[in-house]
Amino acid sequence: MPTVSAHVALTLAQHIDAVFGVMGNGNAYFLDAIEKQTDAVFTAVRHEQGAVVAADAHFRASGRIAAGTSTYGAGFTNTITALAEAVQAHVPLVLVVGDEPTSGPRPWDVDQIALASAVGARTYTVGRTDAAATTVIAIEHALTYRVPVVLAIPYDVAALEAGVVPSAPSPRIPAPLAPRGEYAEGMLDEIAAALRGASRPFLLAGRGAWLADAGSALGELAALTGALTASSALGRGVFPDSRYDLGVTGGFGADGAMELIREADVAVVFGASLNQFTMRFGELFAPGTRVFQIDTAPTATHPHVGGYVRADARVAAEALVERLGRPSTSAEARTTVSVTEAADARGARNLHLSPWRETVDVAGSRAYETGDDLAADGRLDPRSAARRIAELLPEDRVVVSDGGHFIGWANMYWPVAAPDRMMMVGTAFQSIGQGWPSVVGAALARRDSTIVLTSGDGGGLMAIADLESAVRAAGGRGIAVIWNDAAYGAEVNLYGLKGLAEGPMRIPEVDFAAFGAAVGAEGVVVRTLADLDRLGEWAQENAATRRFLLLDLRISGDVIAPYQQEIIRVNS
Repeated sequence: MPTVSAHVALTLAQHIDAVFGVMGNGNAYFLDAIEKQTDAVFTAVRHEQGAVVAADAHFRASGRIAAGTSTYGAGFTNTITALAEAVQAHVPLVLVVGDEPTSGPRPWDVDQIALASAVGARTYTVGRTDAAATTVIAIEHALTYRVPVVLAIPYDVAALEAGVVPSAPSPRIPAPLAPRGEYAEGMLDEIAAALRGASRPFLLAGRGAWLADAGSALGELAALTGALTASSALGRGVFPDSRYDLGVTGGFGADGAMELIREADVAVVFGASLNQFTMRFGELFAPGTRVFQIDTAPTATHPHVGGYVRADARVAAEALVERLGRPSTSAEARTTVSVTEAADARGARNLHLSPWRETVDVAGSRAYETGDDLAADGRLDPRSAARRIAELLPEDRVVVSDGGHFIGWANMYWPVAAPDRMMMVGTAFQSIGQGWPSVVGAALARRDSTIVLTSGDGGGLMAIADLESAVRAAGGRGIAVIWNDAAYGAEVNLYGLKGLAEGPMRIPEVDFAAFGAAVGAEGVVVRTLADLDRLGEWAQENAATRRFLLLDLRISGDVIAPYQQEIIRVNS
């Protein structure tokens, strides 16, 4: 007869096709059932943190919920940082764990419910008679609130026979949040009127807009209003027409693009939290800009917001398109065009309210500094290296990023086609060391794309246990770019410049190319731009026969990313 663990595995596999983890005493029966009785694919990682990170990256790359798994005690505590990151980043996943017996804790048990709660994750504990139903409830909670949940199997329950697995209903997912009440409808009217009357309209979208599938509606809205567009770091590519898109806002944005945004007289923000980095520490918009925000958060997320609508980004964008498609009754509004005319105009001439975007050099405003071949200290200039790598990378790529000073280079110089092709696992919780297992989750989610990791030497060493996992999971579809400056660069830039002791900030230069070769990758030490030619050759080879490529870039720590310069300025 099926065990309690089998009830969990069989029910979970109806909704989740990828499981990542490390086997231990507490989850052995669960993994046995996953392997023998379901079609779900289990991928082993080498550190329990990697189980949660891989499940996190899988969702970000595909939109499909995945599961991580670990044993109890030390196995569970190893997941906490990654669990906190998924909470902060609003990523739904299920972490299946062993737990203390129902009779009470043993010396090696900890209060796992309290630990999970401390970082914002709810725990559901299964019993002998309700394992299937509890599993569905856990999945439903994760998807409804966009958070990770912990699904705990007590040690003395895991192997108990539980009878035939009952049929369980599918998780209920709430409908997209629609604007409700006179205030919300009135605010949408006000936003529409502001866009009609705007001379320099601007639309900003974030990851929330992508998750809401708002891209098409936002494209229509931009065409109707003649707005320039831009995105947060996690929303890049959400607008379908790149001709009028200024790229990423905040510290990753080009100076020319940020100057144009400060010229906007009306700005409407969809599904972006407007954190300090997106807002350039409050300087993204000029003091006279009218800023409206549409988001599912209870209230506006920045004091510069003058009008707020709580709603799903797609639903609200469609409502604005419908309003702007009508003939205007406002005395201050100019002639409008229909949605169909605006959409048809994309292939011929642009019919819209404002001519602003036709008068500015959008492409030129997005340009970044090219950098020098080598920096003054003789090491590689990360700007020129990033630019050259962008020229050589396969077009069909998914970029996964660890955290650290280096995040500026990929975010500035490597364009991606959509928000699910550039993810930064770790930045929501300000953590590093989650890069290698991110490759694992993305590789399973996007089986035909090239997976590109961008990581620093500090984070790369912290997560080195899952270098092998990344090489094994991605194989010839995987590339890792290690920005090796022999330091914790962010700390050097912020605290070293203040005169604090730099000893704790420095790392003896590590040969990551040798690390990669030890687990089956091809490692290349990159000291000059010419050394990057191997990437171009690799990109032309058959993915089925080539090896994972690890590029160990010996970069200068003296070249500081612009976003880090902003942080230095604010903190000095």
